[in-house]
Formats: sequence, structure tokens, C-alpha cells
Amino acid sequence: MKIYLGLDIGDVRIGVAKSDGLGMFASSYEVIDRNITNPFERIKKIIDEEKIVGLVIGQPKTKDGQNAVQVEKIEKFVEELKPFISEKFPIFYIDERYTTKEAEYYLKNFSKKNGKERRKVVDMVAAQIILQNFLDKYRGKI
Repeated sequence: MKIYLGLDIGDVRIGVAKSDGLGMFASSYEVIDRNITNPFERIKKIIDEEKIVGLVIGQPKTKDGQNAVQVEKIEKFVEELKPFISEKFPIFYIDERYTTKEAEYYLKNFSKKNGKERRKVVDMVAAQIILQNFLDKYRGKI
């Protein structure tokens, strides 16, 4: 079984998604509020409990494919995360352009959640989209 964890890293919240054991489907897992929970310890705990084999991290790009400003913050976060996980633990980056907008669209049009409730889960759904894009792109190659 190869279970991957997808992360949509934001300044306040981190959306988390998990793949199934076959690496075919991503599902929403949780949202980590960085003001309440130590994200590094929480991610480490999820990796251990769920037997995660790799992290998939969304990396925002601009419309022309360049790194967005948030990329530096994400790279800093990953560097701070590394002491909590094995040095050889695989970390994959995937373009996350428009995933938050896509998640907002799905939640607005296909969910009964109001605006305040949607904001609480949009990062988790964005993480699910990031992870599903990775699984689709690399199916059979990882």
C-alpha cells in the first residue's frame, strides 16, 4: 500500500488530504489551524498513524508558470518540517494553480455549507484536489 498525504499550506490553515492504499483516489482529511495546533507535530503524527509513504505539497505558480510569492513561505515551512520526518522521506511538489478557486467553486455550487463554514473546509478540499492531480499525473509511475 502506498498512501500519500497532500498538503495545501497557507499562512493560517493547512488543508490535508490522504490517498487510498492503491494511490487512485484522494479524500479530504482535515484542516490544521496553525494558530491552535503545532503543524509539524500534527503532520508527523498523521504520517506515523496512517503509514504515509510520501508528501505531496501544492506549490503556487503564476499564470505564466513562475513561482508565486507564497512559494518561499512553503519552502521555509518544508525546511522546518524536515526535522520531524525522516531525511529520506519523499516530498513531491505539484503546481496548485487555481486549486483554492476550484475548491471554492465546488463548495459553493455542490455543498449546503454557508460562507463561514465553507472557509473552514476550502483548504482541505484544495489539498484533496492537489493530491488527486498528483495521483492522476503519476499513476503507475510512483
